[in-house]
This record gives sequence, structure tokens and C-alpha cells, in this order.
Amino acid sequence: MILERASFGGGTSALSGGVLYCGGGTSLQRACGFEDSVESMRDYLCASCGPDPDEQKIAAYCEASAEHFEWLVELGVPFKASFWPEYTEPSSDDGLYFSGCEHTQPFSSLTEPAPRGHVVRAQGSAGDTEGISAGRVLMDVLERSVRQAGADVALGSRLSELLLAPDGRVCGARYEREGLSHTVGVRRGIVLTTGGFIANKEMVRQHAPRPWALAPLAGAHDDGEGIRLGMAAGGAARHMDALAYMCPVLEPHTLVKGILFDERGQRFVTEDANHKRIAERALTQAGGRIYLLVDDGSFCQPRFEKPLIAVAESIPEIEAALPFLPQESLERTVDRYNAAARAGLDTEWGKRAENLEPITHPPYGVFDCSLGEGQLYLAFTLGGLATRPTGEVLNRSGAPIRGLYAAGRATSGLSAQNCFASGIQLGEGTFFGRLAGRSAGRMAPTLVSAQEALSVRGNRPLESDEATACASSTGPQDT
Repeated sequence: MILERASFGGGTSALSGGVLYCGGGTSLQRACGFEDSVESMRDYLCASCGPDPDEQKIAAYCEASAEHFEWLVELGVPFKASFWPEYTEPSSDDGLYFSGCEHTQPFSSLTEPAPRGHVVRAQGSAGDTEGISAGRVLMDVLERSVRQAGADVALGSRLSELLLAPDGRVCGARYEREGLSHTVGVRRGIVLTTGGFIANKEMVRQHAPRPWALAPLAGAHDDGEGIRLGMAAGGAARHMDALAYMCPVLEPHTLVKGILFDERGQRFVTEDANHKRIAERALTQAGGRIYLLVDDGSFCQPRFEKPLIAVAESIPEIEAALPFLPQESLERTVDRYNAAARAGLDTEWGKRAENLEPITHPPYGVFDCSLGEGQLYLAFTLGGLATRPTGEVLNRSGAPIRGLYAAGRATSGLSAQNCFASGIQLGEGTFFGRLAGRSAGRMAPTLVSAQEALSVRGNRPLESDEATACASSTGPQDT
């Protein structure tokens, strides 16, 4: 049985660009002429997933990533066997691209780069705003498969309580539908796949406060309710302060030939990095105040409109138009960059040679890409319930809570901070969701009456630092 809180399936995943981070030698990689290995994929993720990556989950994901991709194909998820050469989400229906930072330093020195962004084929492109999105195509296929498998899908159903048996096992649930409360017994287990908590301002303030306000990349129900229910049942949470940032400022690809700089007139990142890495460095290193310098050769209007705040025939004139810059700072930055471009080697930030072109063709222009009104900076949470790779929710002692499983953004996944790859969320969510389902399916079936579970819940003594037995008691109610 599936309890879906919304009136339709798909959640935030259906709103996405439909990119899945897969590798290790998928059929799509091979069809596009690329070799990849489990070891190379694992090394990149371990290096790029923050200071405390979950190496067990990374290993499990990489070892079975190619098989997981083939499973999606067999279900009917469509992919086009063609490579998109740019480092932004395809504006075509091409099916494979570099969705991470494998091609940039320091990662390109650690492991052999390979494109791992597998894009679900849909009308237009991954970021298409007209017609059906690639994320919607993916979730429609998965939902159709679920229904064909015989699941009872209860739309508009909000999970409100988990019920515990006398031995502490999760044995039932209460949910609300059309104003009525229902109780269901659980024979094998419950899997929580309720998303993160970026849409819950109070939880964000409590766990992941930041000095900047970012628009949430989420649906209305990403309010952490599943995480709170899991914690109330005794589950531990990890990395609740972790956020992923998104800042697609260098689209279309022509803008990658420009220079990103901060208020000191200094570059702070390689311009051909994944937009999540650009966003993370823009916010944590540059305080959200960043600018893009282009010349006549690299000028074009950004896909997401940015204000053009300076135009001049020389770099000194650009500096004069931007009084916040230290004297000659941008001029020195451009001189170093142009020398690197002529040599074909960016020793400062590692920009790839094919994206290095001297900034020498006037007129010059500067776009303001800073965090602020009208700018597209997005965030979503990465922290959640602590789980084994196989989906079991763990308590504070690290032991599994029998009958309780979780996957997706309701859990702490591969990364402990902003993961520099698009497609990780859909990739790990679908993969570890499968493993959680398998684990629940292997549980020995038992059934405890709701009356027995409720009486135990009401009388069970709790430690002072524990949440209430099962009920979700904090956060906003359903809207």
C-alpha cells in the first residue's frame, strides 16, 4: 500500500530535470563511446561528497549503478543514446552529459573523468518548461509500474502516526484522508520516502540556518514530516545542517568563456564547474556577491536574466564603473587569466583548455549574478534519518528499528554537504528505495492489533531526550 500525501504522484522528483547520476559502465555510456569503472565513480563521489561521505552507501551505489540504470530502462524509462558536450543540462533531448565536476580540478587529477548525467528523454530538454518535464516522464513510468505490480495507491493520504508493537517494532500507522482517520496494520515494514524539509522554515531555522535566504527547490510537502515521524519512533538523524545549493548562472554555455569574480575582483571558482559547486563557493567564499565579466566574443543574454551593470571599451573603464572593486584588482585578474588562456593552462583554478579564451575583444560587459531579488539561487536539504544502505532506519545506538525503513531525502544519503553532481538525488533515491523495499519484503510477516500497539504506545516510558512515542508533534499542519 502506498500513502501519497498529494492528490497526484511524483512529488518533487516530478518537478526535476530528470537527470540520474549513474555510471560504472552503463549501456548509455558505452553507446556514446565512453568507458567508465566502478572504482572511478566511487573515487569521484568519495572526493566530492563533503568531509563525511557515507562510503558504505557510495560503494553500494557505484557497484550496482549500471544494473540500476538497466532496471530503469527495462521499466520503460526512455533515454536517447547521444552525448551533450556542454557542462549544463542539455537544451536538447541528448541523453548523456558531464553532470558533475569530474572534468575539473582537483577531481580530474584523482580519477579518470566520465560523463554520468543520464537524462530521461522528454519533449524538448531536461530543463524544458513547456509540455511534460523529464522528471514527470520518469515518475509516470515508475508510478505506472507500481500500479501494475498491484499496489494499492491511496492519494491524498497524510501519514500522521507510526504505531509500535510491545517489542518496539513498527507495526502499524495512522493516516488521514478526506477528513477521516484510518489505521492500518503492517505485516513487514513501512518505508518512508517523504522528501526533505526545505519547505519547513522552522526546521530550516533550527537545523540549517544560513545568513542568506534561498528559494526552496521543493514541493509544498517537503516539510520534514517523515523525518519527524522516524525520529519520534526512535530514529537518529544525521547531517541535518547540510544543504545543496543551485546557481545556474552560466547558461547558455557561451558564458563559460567569461570570468566569474567576487567583490575583491578575484576569481573564486573555475567557470566550467557544475553549477552546484559554483553556488557553494559563491555563497560560502564570496558571500553571495558575484559577477560575470564577458567580452564581445563571449557575450550573450543569460538564460536566467541577469542585470548588465557595466559596459565599457576597456577593463580600467569597467573598474571605474564598479566602485566597490579595489583599484586595479580586476585588471590584474584579467591579465593573469589572459596569460593562462594564451598558454592553454589555467594553473590557478583548472579551467579546461577548450574553455579558455583571452578576454580581449571590446566592448566588455559585467552581469550581476549576486544573490538577491529576482536571482535564481535555490536550495534543498541533505540531512535526514540515519539508515543502512539497505534502508533500515537506525536508532541513536546504531541499531536498526525493526519494521522501519526510509530512502531519498527523508534520509541522510551519499553526501554530507553540497554534492557537486546533478542527478544524485534521483539516482540514490530510486536505488536505495529499491533496497529498502527488498529489506522490508524479507521481514518475517507478523501482525499486531492496533489496540495492543496503542496501549503500549501510551504506557511506554520514554527518556527525557526522546521524542514522543510515535506521533508527529512539531511543524506545520497540512495546508
